[in-house]
Amino acid sequence: MTVMTLAPDSEAQSPLQPKHIAMIMDGNNRWAKARDLPGIHGHEAGEQAVRVIVEAVMAVKIEVLTLFAFSSENWRRPQEEVHALMRLFLKALQQRLPDLQAQGVRLRFIGDMSAFEPTLRSSMQTSMQSTQGNTRLTLNIAVNYGGQWDLAAAALDLVHAVARGEIRPCDVTPEHFAQRLCMADLPPVDLLIRTGGEHRLSNFVLWQAAYAELYFTDCLWPDFDQQALATALEDYASRERRFGRTSEQIKAMHRA
Repeated sequence: MTVMTLAPDSEAQSPLQPKHIAMIMDGNNRWAKARDLPGIHGHEAGEQAVRVIVEAVMAVKIEVLTLFAFSSENWRRPQEEVHALMRLFLKALQQRLPDLQAQGVRLRFIGDMSAFEPTLRSSMQTSMQSTQGNTRLTLNIAVNYGGQWDLAAAALDLVHAVARGEIRPCDVTPEHFAQRLCMADLPPVDLLIRTGGEHRLSNFVLWQAAYAELYFTDCLWPDFDQQALATALEDYASRERRFGRTSEQIKAMHRA
């Protein structure tokens, strides 16, 4: 297999390249354990990997990057680890915001932020407001997020719309539903990458990734770098995305 290298920022985006990549960043604790380090060191190394990958996706003009930072199920972890994660999250947000702003990154948080401390919620809101005009990359950070939560919230919103008489029950369509989900204004997920060797979605972007190409790697998240991303993009480019059509139809569309 030929190893793909990431193109410089000045080159045009490949038609075989995804517009929206979602990532399940798994393996921080195992990375630390393998080095006889406390788990928080793995999360710190994982935060550094985020910086590397954000720069890498911008280099090849990916439009949207969605990172699964903290799931609604992660509250079940030991309280000491959760508190350490919150401190790291706040510190990273405060330190990285100037760089993201300078690089033209639009930062968004998806999930139920009401569970977080006021200081962290305030920092999230400030970062979203200050970067909302940026267009180079939309970076979604999923925090206290779960795909089932997203679906249930959209369903409740539709129920309220029906109760207000804004829409009839018989007129509810997948399009109406999708408009009420997180990231409704963004393209669907084209490529979903999970590091750490597990082969499951773990309640992440269940609707948005309905037609996504899935890529699983044994690489632990802190070790996932520019070359690892290039390998995933090469794998994506080798696949035929049919969306229910036949291979012959896809080939005819490309010839047209």
